[in-house]
Amino acid sequence: MAEPARAQEKESRKENWETFWREKEDVAQVYSNADRIARNLIRLGDLRDLKVLEIGAGTGRDSIPLLAHGARVFQLDYAVNALRILKRLADDNHLPVTIIGGDTFRLPFHDESFDVVFHQGLLEHFRHPQAEALLRENIRVLKRGGYLLVDVPQRYHVYTLVKHLLMSVNKWFAGWERSFSVGELKSVLQSLGLTPVQAYGEWMYPSFFYRSFREVLKKLGVTLPLAPQPIQSLSSLRRSIRRAMLETSLPLHTGISIGVIGRK
Repeated sequence: MAEPARAQEKESRKENWETFWREKEDVAQVYSNADRIARNLIRLGDLRDLKVLEIGAGTGRDSIPLLAHGARVFQLDYAVNALRILKRLADDNHLPVTIIGGDTFRLPFHDESFDVVFHQGLLEHFRHPQAEALLRENIRVLKRGGYLLVDVPQRYHVYTLVKHLLMSVNKWFAGWERSFSVGELKSVLQSLGLTPVQAYGEWMYPSFFYRSFREVLKKLGVTLPLAPQPIQSLSSLRRSIRRAMLETSLPLHTGISIGVIGRK
């Protein structure tokens, strides 16, 4: 008797991202990561004249701030709709970035081409074998002494619970996604020969609950602002406390996102 066919595993597909970026064409209505990537990369030293590659660039707003620090920025994505957004932003703002359409598993660059390679919101969309292949390709194009920054969702957060509930009913925008602990992410990079030199965590602002509530209301025809109107005195105090707490280990285990930077 033949064995029953194995149920097809959920996965993140290109069409998920084409749909996502088609619906997010108005970049002003897409949440950014503020300066998270730039803030952590500049701690490594002077970025002037360094070649920096952002993979899975989306809107490119994680790498654009690096231009102000003198970096030579390259942005790669495979979704046509993302590439259109990248080109429009670069043209409208006269940004000296290089935009490439390409496959993260077969990067169109020679070995050891870049001083810094990074991606935010990419690795979690691949299961272990594909994720390892992706990272090996990142490392291939990274110079000796260069840095790989990997930024992913942190596992121990209500976001993870909501994500798995939506995936179970095929309602997750990206099709499939996993999460990481900071220890796991460090171990993955070490197993591939990198030396972790920095780790960070970040809380979401505005909060995950506000963003989720906003999405629900949008489906009902009500559009809230991207962020709630702040009370100035409380907002300044909260910002100061938040900035101080980011320097501790707490966001590594409670934030929505974590990043690890490894040196080749």
